[in-house]
Amino acid sequence: MFFNLVNLTFEEINLMNSLYIHIPFCKQACHYCDFHFSTSLKHKSKLIKAICEELRLRKDELSGDVENIYFGGGTPSLLKESELNLIFETIFSQYKVVDKPEITLEANPDDLNVEYLKMLSGTQVNRLSIGVQSFFEEDLKLMNRAHNAEEAESSIVLAKQFFDNISIDLIYGIPDMSLDRWKANLKKTLELDIPHISSYALTVEPHTALKHFIDKEIISPVDDDLAKLHFDTLVQTLENKGFENYEFSNFGKPGYFSQNNTAYWTGKFYLGIGPSAHSHVYGKRSWNINNNPKYIKAIEAGELPSEYELLSTTDRYNEYIMTGLRTKWGVNLKVVESEFGLNYAAYLMEQIQDYQEQGLLELEKDVLKVTPEGKFLSDGIASELFMLNLIKN
Repeated sequence: MFFNLVNLTFEEINLMNSLYIHIPFCKQACHYCDFHFSTSLKHKSKLIKAICEELRLRKDELSGDVENIYFGGGTPSLLKESELNLIFETIFSQYKVVDKPEITLEANPDDLNVEYLKMLSGTQVNRLSIGVQSFFEEDLKLMNRAHNAEEAESSIVLAKQFFDNISIDLIYGIPDMSLDRWKANLKKTLELDIPHISSYALTVEPHTALKHFIDKEIISPVDDDLAKLHFDTLVQTLENKGFENYEFSNFGKPGYFSQNNTAYWTGKFYLGIGPSAHSHVYGKRSWNINNNPKYIKAIEAGELPSEYELLSTTDRYNEYIMTGLRTKWGVNLKVVESEFGLNYAAYLMEQIQDYQEQGLLELEKDVLKVTPEGKFLSDGIASELFMLNLIKN
């Protein structure tokens, strides 16, 4: 399986892989977050050792070189130098890694003091993804972020002394966030001269504090129309300043696209290590248990605490449609024909007609893309183009 940018072969895709390391610890729980994490660091050292052991147990799953490594979470900036180096020693001794891999570490602003940044710059980490979310105190308090507005800005100023490749996260569609406040967030971002921005609409997930507060009318509900207005403003503002919206939620200056994001959205293989981490290798998708003690216990017993599924042709087709329409590279009809068959290509051509007439999709030189008007609706459009197992594999 491959979803490519420049008609790469299956063998060429096999040579480019990603490693994702999930660090499931946080200082406190953000009200909107439904990712797997623990606010207790009691088992941190055991878990780091288990992550290293999982890396060893799964080293043969990737046949090609690792071109990027991504530490996500949770809060990877809670890792000590010794813990980071232990993971790096394991990776570089067990895997084939390219000469200059992109190695990203997600960090919270309140962790990024001079001492910690200096330490990070002495490790293999060469890219930071800083979870700013907003430069305004009221937004940060609503979301229960661990940092304040002053730290949101100062962490970036400090990080630029040690790192060139920096990304920040921003959240739009926050209840009661006016368009003017959102524009002020973008203005501050541009003033800080950051080469990559990931920006997401605030999503109300089940079983989160945010959902509870909205249900109890403590917090205003999310306004989808305002979120779209924020998104349209985001795209226009950043594109006017030389950023490219290469994936729905990601904006980069030339030379600063996230290799990890690009690999995921273009279908390269990735191996996820740690509790709750997901992997996709050779048409097999797997996911680890989202329980730290059970994960540690299984790994210590030499077992992989994961489940998996084998993707059918229809599964792979649907995933290509979903990921392709979110990117600047779109869905290549030649890839649909060669990878999934003429029936799938014919089905797709039939399904897109209404969206073309509405000006939400455009087809140019066998590449299907969402139009600027359809961009905010790309996930919904993609789901309407899915094949519902109507064609035999």
